[in-house]
Amino acid sequence: MSYPTHKNIGVIGLGIIGRAIAANLRRKGFPVYVWNRSPRPVPNFVGSLGELAGICDYIQIFVSDDEALLQTVEQLSGKLTPRHVVLAHSTVAPDSMRAAAEVVERRGARFVEASFTGSKPAAEKGELVYYVGGTEAALREARPILEASSKAIIEIGTVGQASAIKIATNMITAASAQAAAEALALVQALGLPLEKFVEAMRANASYSGTLALKLPKMLDRDFEPQFSVKHMLKDMQIASQIALSHYLDLGVTAAARDQLLEQMQWGHGDDDYSSVARKYLHEPAAAFCEEPSTVDQDEQTAAGQSTTGSAESETQSVEPQDAGSQQPLLGFAAAASGAANETTGLRRGFLKQLLSRFSSGQG
Repeated sequence: MSYPTHKNIGVIGLGIIGRAIAANLRRKGFPVYVWNRSPRPVPNFVGSLGELAGICDYIQIFVSDDEALLQTVEQLSGKLTPRHVVLAHSTVAPDSMRAAAEVVERRGARFVEASFTGSKPAAEKGELVYYVGGTEAALREARPILEASSKAIIEIGTVGQASAIKIATNMITAASAQAAAEALALVQALGLPLEKFVEAMRANASYSGTLALKLPKMLDRDFEPQFSVKHMLKDMQIASQIALSHYLDLGVTAAARDQLLEQMQWGHGDDDYSSVARKYLHEPAAAFCEEPSTVDQDEQTAAGQSTTGSAESETQSVEPQDAGSQQPLLGFAAAASGAANETTGLRRGFLKQLLSRFSSGQG
């Protein structure tokens, strides 16, 4: 791939995804300048958004939400000219993305909506997947920049439509994590080995990249953020708002949203969204061998992460494995707890859920 290395790239927002993208672009020979609301000790950190626009032809925006995106383009607008291409990567409501495009295009600059799927590992490797929207001319000019940090670019349509697709994919991701957490709770409550559930899922038609990545982390209580609770919650709230305006009853999405909100209320907003399992799995799992060759494809957060990137956002993919190779099972020490301890744990979990419902007004 031949990259236009004579063109300076500005990266706005140094969350999980923005940091990784900036580093990846530098490794590929791009001159990269960065700005973040709170200063960071990183190369080519500039003093203002106006300074960034004065230096850079391409500007990639990785901020967390609708308000941050609109504020960013407004602050940039006074310095934008027809030489600029602005790429917005935040996961936001379609109307917010269209409003940002209008601000940019009034200045004669080009605007590209470039929602992405893939979290920290994918961004570091330059393996994001972009869902893009914009005019044919804008997309053509932005493509070399997007190719430098992605493994695929999917053209969706006009500005706003890619954001809708990204929200829809995150609905599946959030629901998958919630369903997995509940399934683990049932298996544990019945005293069955959790590793047998994982083994069964690997041969099940519903197994996915999300489950390949998140099940081991749930069982090991590893909630280091790849795509955070707060950013996935933001996306589920956007989905719920869209549903309300179109008279849609999205029961599964509402349930996933409520469980993410509960994690926020318990102070876990910066944890990975897979931490919804925390309320269901009451005893620590023993050490296990994590499945290899998994790539975390998601969020959005997130932008600033959200993401991200969002968030980190987040669709996961599993790299193909040799058909003849054996996939390691998750190994756990046998749980030797007595019946009384198990009953106490289950009652404690039930009471926690009951109290949570009363505190949220659902009881």
